[in-house]
Amino acid sequence: MPFPGTWMTESQSMIYRVVPKCACSTVGQIMYYADHGEYFDGDIHDAKSGIHKWALEDSQPLLEAAVTGRELYTFTAVRNPYSRILSSFFDKIAGIQRNGKRYRGNLVPMLTKRYGVEVEGDFDQIKSFRRFLLFVRDTIRFRKPMDPDIHWSACSGHVSTLIRNGGRYNYIFPTERFNDGMKHVLSQVETRHSIDVDTMPRFNESAGHGPKQAHPIEDYFDDLSNFIMLEIYRRDFNLFKYAKEPNRNPPVKEIDIDEVYARLTK
Repeated sequence: MPFPGTWMTESQSMIYRVVPKCACSTVGQIMYYADHGEYFDGDIHDAKSGIHKWALEDSQPLLEAAVTGRELYTFTAVRNPYSRILSSFFDKIAGIQRNGKRYRGNLVPMLTKRYGVEVEGDFDQIKSFRRFLLFVRDTIRFRKPMDPDIHWSACSGHVSTLIRNGGRYNYIFPTERFNDGMKHVLSQVETRHSIDVDTMPRFNESAGHGPKQAHPIEDYFDDLSNFIMLEIYRRDFNLFKYAKEPNRNPPVKEIDIDEVYARLTK
């Protein structure tokens, strides 16, 4: 059974399902530090040792047994759909990646040609973002002109793969309450090294990739773009209890693990 995006500490103290654009770099570094007493030197996504990942072939049997055995503490983090899609735009579309190139090579030229998305110079952020959102809608609803990218496919879709293949979460927390969420996780497991979540560095590996957001979050979403958001991320809004209006706030209610499990197993 496949468990994409699933990580586990080398000591097998905890299991984490990565959800892109939801503080995954910082979570991964916390897991690495908990085992080794130091942070991984570089982007944790590049680590090939010191942490188990489904992408590493030798880790797969251990991960499958741990996830389906349901004995290890298993968690993930989600994010407000409005701030997450904006982060995807500024990082993956408007930004230059660590390799000095645009994300996915010809993606941005295609967006410019087919959707009128401009990201060069002093471009109109609001206009280009709204056109990007039309593209996102097309990838999610119609899988055209490509399948949805992991950075803007719904959080619930990422979360569901672990459940559908036999796992179960002990805890899901919103990144808007990151410190409280990670403190709760660490309080539930035994680690080789303690870590102070309040004072540790943050590992935002996309920071500096693109231009800074120039406007309040609500300015990017008119009636049409908000309608699109509610259409393509409806399950995220409902499952993870986010308000259905442009904001970067935490959920308005607590995330119900039993509800998440029941609805994502259907």
